[in-house]
Amino acid sequence: MTIAQDKFNQPSSQMQVRSARLWMPERVIFTPAALAEPYAQQILARVQALNLPVEELPRNRLTGLRGESDRETYDIAKRTLAVVTAPPSALKLSPIPPSADWQFHLAEGCPAHCQYCYLAGSLQGPPVIRVFANLPQILANTTSYEQPGRATSFEVSCYTDPLGIEHLTGSLAECIRHFGTRQDGYLRWVSKFDNVDSLLELPHNGHTRCRVSVNAAPISGRFEGGTASVGARLQALRKLALPRSQGGGGYPVGLVIAPIMDMEDWESHYTQLFDAISEALDFDCDLTFELISHRFTPGSKEVLLSWYPQTKLDMDESKRSVKRNKFGGTKYVYDSDTMRELRRFFERQIQQRFPQAKVLYWT
Repeated sequence: MTIAQDKFNQPSSQMQVRSARLWMPERVIFTPAALAEPYAQQILARVQALNLPVEELPRNRLTGLRGESDRETYDIAKRTLAVVTAPPSALKLSPIPPSADWQFHLAEGCPAHCQYCYLAGSLQGPPVIRVFANLPQILANTTSYEQPGRATSFEVSCYTDPLGIEHLTGSLAECIRHFGTRQDGYLRWVSKFDNVDSLLELPHNGHTRCRVSVNAAPISGRFEGGTASVGARLQALRKLALPRSQGGGGYPVGLVIAPIMDMEDWESHYTQLFDAISEALDFDCDLTFELISHRFTPGSKEVLLSWYPQTKLDMDESKRSVKRNKFGGTKYVYDSDTMRELRRFFERQIQQRFPQAKVLYWT
């Protein structure tokens, strides 16, 4: 037995290892258009095997998702899985630099309860988890965006955590298998969950980069409800990265450290995070880092406060700098001195601990 095998399931001394409880919606609804899709039958079989209540709607319109308050609407939506068809507009892909060349979606909405949720203000209506039954059509469409002879990357985690719903849908595995057959197309996904065993033996052919989103203990413990502990995520990443000969998935992997926060004793807390990462990935692997500092918009703040009225998340505009985009939108970010200090620390840690890894971007 190799050292890597011996430590395969050993918890990090720096992090609690607590697997996420699989999300089981209280209500699973299918639209008529979704049920007409062959792929929806696979999803239906999965949820029926889990003895979840299934309801077929009379029309292609989601109903019964609103409560008497924003918080009640949030609670109802977060307990609902809706299987629908993606609209034709979903087949017109958008670029998403610096994460990938293009984004596409297998679902919209997420079962986790992160108090800084990136989706707040981005999706319309109640935050119900919508899964797309016409996934084969969506995947076939991505091939028209590939550039022959040039690696073309596709991000599938913009509007959902695909691993958090994989036990219900099988959609992430479907995506991995698809890109495993492509010559120039590459898949990227990221998660805060850890149920990766079903992905380890898939024929990915190196065309899927699996990433986990991690953060320092005070942030993950306080603001990331319903997710696996960071220690469990790192052990999942270890499984994905280990060679097939050692029982792993042999995938290219990555770490998304986000949202990076300027909290009290931040340097000490993030050093402990890097200690845990170093312990989990104590072998050579194809590794990238993405570094994202905390920011928010007026719209996302309003939505987050309606979802989490008791949150302790720091969204004090007076402590931030204003950043405006070319469309006139406003975003609150850390000031330039703070950003420089944070960036210098993270890049130094990565260079010292993982000199072969690539830092894809800081933002």
